[in-house]
Amino acid sequence: MKFQELKKNIFYCGLNDAEREVFDELIPLEHGTSYNSYLIKGSEKVAIVDTMYPPKTEEYLKNLDANGVDKVDYIIANHGEQDHSGSIPALLKKYPEAVVVTNAKVKDNIKEMLLVDESRVQVINNNDELSLGDKTLKFIIAPGVHWPDTMFTYVVEDNAIFTCDFLGAHYTFEDAFAVESKELEHSAKRYYAEIMMPFRTMCKKYTQLIKDMKPELIMPSHGPVYKNTDFILDLYADWSADEGKNLAVLPYVSMYGSTEEMIDYIIKGLNAKGIDTVKFDIVRGDLGDLAMALVDATTIVLGCSMVLAGPHPAAFNIAYLAGALRPKAKIAAMVGSYGWGGNLFSKLGEQLSALKLDLIEPLLVKGKAKEEDYKKLDDIIEQIYTKHKALNLV
Repeated sequence: MKFQELKKNIFYCGLNDAEREVFDELIPLEHGTSYNSYLIKGSEKVAIVDTMYPPKTEEYLKNLDANGVDKVDYIIANHGEQDHSGSIPALLKKYPEAVVVTNAKVKDNIKEMLLVDESRVQVINNNDELSLGDKTLKFIIAPGVHWPDTMFTYVVEDNAIFTCDFLGAHYTFEDAFAVESKELEHSAKRYYAEIMMPFRTMCKKYTQLIKDMKPELIMPSHGPVYKNTDFILDLYADWSADEGKNLAVLPYVSMYGSTEEMIDYIIKGLNAKGIDTVKFDIVRGDLGDLAMALVDATTIVLGCSMVLAGPHPAAFNIAYLAGALRPKAKIAAMVGSYGWGGNLFSKLGEQLSALKLDLIEPLLVKGKAKEEDYKKLDDIIEQIYTKHKALNLV
């Protein structure tokens, strides 16, 4: 594969993995993913920024040979996770004069995870610079936009920034430059929802920092490269904002239909009051779709059936997931149905407690909802509406 030149003497040397179906044994991939690596040829020194996922190392090294890369002085490691750092040992063997340049936390991670000899690592601090001759690399430590070890690398003369996982997308392509589309926006949002949303506050901070830099090129470690940098930065500014949209997300599991009937009733009532809704079947749905809906939601209504005197395990998993993803939602309600009794809501509430939600009194029904239960559902609908109105959402 011939490397694509992105700016003068800055080349894309990453690889697509269109066949990969699951990331980190956790996240389903709709379009596979890419592992982005970059080559910078300075007038005096040559640097590689981020490397390759270990199963792709052989192909990666062959491409370096095919493109005449016979010397590398610096391997810049923006992050220690192995989809980016995994080929460092092979590169150090191939280029015996090369030095890994990174921060102290990445150094510790690659030493432990990849057994990299620390004598081959040069540690830098925030705002340190490294000269390649006619190109200067400036390092920006950005902990909390994914891992505590994350940093960005900025090419001063080219006004171009490598952001590692930040601003990325699980997406494959032929041309490294982004072609703006709803499909790309969808993939970038799904990536943000599943990977970046737990660090929303830091995402907000670093989105603004990069906006203020006005870079001409954003080069993430997954997904395409952005020449129109406002495209991805404006999306991140929206997704990481403190306020949600006029949206309620209603994930549910319903063993015999009673809980789903209550969820449908709430949806009808909220829609009648001008509140948008997303209904999500916990058992059959794609968790990535739920995560994307949570990016914008102000309200979560969790519907659950009872199993063995406790919440259905699929609903418990969703409560745990929501607590881990830390969406910007401010309001929550829970409804459920049981057969012979038990404790449905306390364990679910514990999982959601980290979100500090304004929790409306839950409604637990034996079997199907009756007339008095529907009056309580009407009250839940009214409370959600009132709270949305107070937030100027409706």
